[in-house]
Amino acid sequence: MSGADDADIMDERLWRKSGWVARVIKNEDDDGWAVEMTRVGDSEPALVGHWTMGRDKKNPKPLDSAAFSTLIKTAREVLLRHEQSARAELHKSRSITDDDGRRIRVDFDIVQDEDDPHAILATFDDATGEALRSLRVSAAFKLTESSAQRFARSGEA
Repeated sequence: MSGADDADIMDERLWRKSGWVARVIKNEDDDGWAVEMTRVGDSEPALVGHWTMGRDKKNPKPLDSAAFSTLIKTAREVLLRHEQSARAELHKSRSITDDDGRRIRVDFDIVQDEDDPHAILATFDDATGEALRSLRVSAAFKLTESSAQRFARSGEA
């Protein structure tokens, strides 16, 4: 896509540049202003925050290059934290010591499937990374110290 729709804009209340759009909007929660940062192509803003009033204490402070750069950095960090959190919800891992004194990593990975939600429980030798066993389990399975020990010993969830 090219043309007027992706041209850089650098107005007092709207900046579009480097794949991001910053828009100064009326803050619905009070008499002030807010700024929203949206990645071009996304339907929802990645970041919405308070925006500084201008010198007249009525209108918003104009957007500028330094503020826009800071907003991009902050919005990217917010998206990264959301992605890390989502990954953490789908992946759990525990390290245990088996009966032979070997360190074993037990991974629990949820497979997002609307028709058949499930998870894979797997063990790995911590030293070599070698896969030892795996088992399909319910997505509701809880990976605890005792369930990890049981699976490492018997292969049963």
